Amino acid sequence: CCCYCRAPPFAVAVAVVASDPGKRGSEARRMSAIQNLHSFDPFADASKGDDLLPAGTEDYIHIRIQQRNGRKTLTTVQGIADDYDKKKLVKAFKKKFACNGTVIEHPEYGEVIQLQGDQRKNICQFLIEIGLAKDDQLKVHGF
Repeated sequence: CCCYCRAPPFAVAVAVVASDPGKRGSEARRMSAIQNLHSFDPFADASKGDDLLPAGTEDYIHIRIQQRNGRKTLTTVQGIADDYDKKKLVKAFKKKFACNGTVIEHPEYGEVIQLQGDQRKNICQFLIEIGLAKDDQLKVHGF
């Protein structure tokens, strides 16, 4: 094309080939494929993989420790999905770690598992062992 024309040269070629009645076959389709005017966002499909994760993995599972009286501590577990029965989990924790525990309703965090003693490492190992969470989904807080 001439330098006064604003259209890119391939767009003019596509228009010429498409308007030629003798070349309406595969060559016209091939030339029109050159003109790619559709926008493409490579990050648009980035969040589609999140749907394939197991239940409860959208957020982190937070394991916290709280000081009680003197050397006594409480361990709280927050963020376990509602798909799991927290009372059955507490029963398994109590049996495995030889401690007492309960499920409490926290105004900010919802249902929270509360265990006596510092059980942070034990809970992390147990949740990974049974497949309820992966290592990168666990957040341990405290001292």
